[in-house]
Amino acid sequence: MSSIQPLRKTPRAQPRVGIGVIIINDEGKILVGKRRGSHAPFYSIPGGALELGESFEHAAEREVAEETGLRIFEPRVIGVVNDLETFRADGVHFVSAVVVVRKFEGEPRLMEPEKCEGWFWCDPQNLPQPHFWSSREAVKTAGV
Repeated sequence: MSSIQPLRKTPRAQPRVGIGVIIINDEGKILVGKRRGSHAPFYSIPGGALELGESFEHAAEREVAEETGLRIFEPRVIGVVNDLETFRADGVHFVSAVVVVRKFEGEPRLMEPEKCEGWFWCDPQNLPQPHFWSSREAVKTAGV
């Protein structure tokens, strides 16, 4: 028996490539935002879609700067998340590289208020709920 639910949107012909960035501060906490718009009411790490010709590392730097105003250093790809849960629910399929960052400059700022209510540091073992599936899986992959 199949566990696939009816789709709310018409799926794309192929999955998209995404990036999820786990930024870890000196206290071992990670940066999380409460999403608005298409990802509401979920919490999630910073991230987004890879642009054509872009490396995972550059995508991480760009997405973090666009969303939080932070400048990150030495992003490191540590795994991949295949988000079939969101595909089953919404018809949106992303395969995302998981990137970990421990070096950054600045304080998180709300750069895209139409997409996020705000950024805060949280214990990765106690993620706020509801939490976006691919973000939760990325944190598990990182083992933080």
